[in-house]
Amino acid sequence: MNFELRFTDKEITAWGGMGLMKRMLDHLGFDAALCSSGLPQPGSNRGYAPEQLITQFMLSVWCGANRFEHGEVTRHDPVLKRIFGIKCMANFKAIMRLFCRFTQHANEAVMDKLYGWMFAQIDIDGLTLDVDSTVMTRYGQQEGAARGYNPAKRGRASHHPLMAFVSETRMVANLWLRPGNTSSANNIQGFLANTRQRLGNKPIALLRGDSGFSDNAFLTHLEEQKLHYVIALRQTPPLQRALVDASLEGKG
Repeated sequence: MNFELRFTDKEITAWGGMGLMKRMLDHLGFDAALCSSGLPQPGSNRGYAPEQLITQFMLSVWCGANRFEHGEVTRHDPVLKRIFGIKCMANFKAIMRLFCRFTQHANEAVMDKLYGWMFAQIDIDGLTLDVDSTVMTRYGQQEGAARGYNPAKRGRASHHPLMAFVSETRMVANLWLRPGNTSSANNIQGFLANTRQRLGNKPIALLRGDSGFSDNAFLTHLEEQKLHYVIALRQTPPLQRALVDASLEGKG
């Protein structure tokens, strides 16, 4: 079989699919959303625009980076630079400095606006919201890590994040990072209020959670908010007796 070999002086890239990602971002108006989100600004007029740094960070993650240093691979790709309209790619340390400028208040303000923009793109009348928590074991001196319930590594410091997901779209609706010595339902009312704020005008049709959220104060709160919910209950002896009694009465 004969093959025709040709040479070209056009620049090529292993990540040509990022052109489709750029078209999607442009269609959604992502650049405008970033500009209006209140990102921390550089301390010098010679600094890179924070919108570019966030875009660069996302681009490197899409291309497989799992460390800040890996961003140098995409930084030196001339095709990606042209696709995203970036004149000069920033060093990964500039991205690290941007994240260091985020305070707790700035982080919440920016993410509230971006989440509101994101869910405004979704055409769903009622959402199914799943709340959950997990244990993340820590091996260093990470801020906020504490010893608590850790079935995988007993006695090891951990974080106990609280998460909310939209079932229909499999999207993260909210996430709070908490110390490892907190319970699953700790501050769940505040978390739910913040999540509803981020959902904007999207109503919650059903809220679901495991037995870690079978807290009487939270269940009362859900009733007061008139939310439909399905929460698993802990199989405590009083509940087991009540179920047996109810079963016997039904048979009688």
